[in-house]
Amino acid sequence: MESFTGSEPVAPIKWSDSFLLGYDAMDSVHREFVDIVHTLQSSPDENLARCLEAIAVHAQSHFECEDRWMVESDFPARGCHIDEHAAVLASVEQVRLLLAEGNVDPCRRLGDELARWFPSHADHLDSALSHWMCKQNYGGKPVVFRRDMKFSGELTGMIDR
Repeated sequence: MESFTGSEPVAPIKWSDSFLLGYDAMDSVHREFVDIVHTLQSSPDENLARCLEAIAVHAQSHFECEDRWMVESDFPARGCHIDEHAAVLASVEQVRLLLAEGNVDPCRRLGDELARWFPSHADHLDSALSHWMCKQNYGGKPVVFRRDMKFSGELTGMIDR
């Protein structure tokens, strides 16, 4: 995430049930993260400093919490996950410095990069942590109900019977 050059703007990220992972504490903080990134992507220039500060504060707390879960529960794949969190925080700090100099473009690109980064991070790294935490705390895998999943015609036909 350290390089922001050459990226095209993306539509503001919006919460979707496709982001649910089944560990309520994680899902809650993820919803907040998506909302804060959406606000950053959608805000006028005069609000960027406030939005970036909200990202910085939230990300620090969010990542510290997940990092603590991984360390305290001896999560096997914690190394690269913790490193990815650190890289995001370093990028946020770099952008804070640039925005303080009046350069809004990196802040805009950061919002877009976070919107690109989060779905993959959640699907690959956070989903494994969610499974681990549910196994540790509840003795089984998470159960997730997603309201926005589309049924195929075949499945819909089976339900109508």
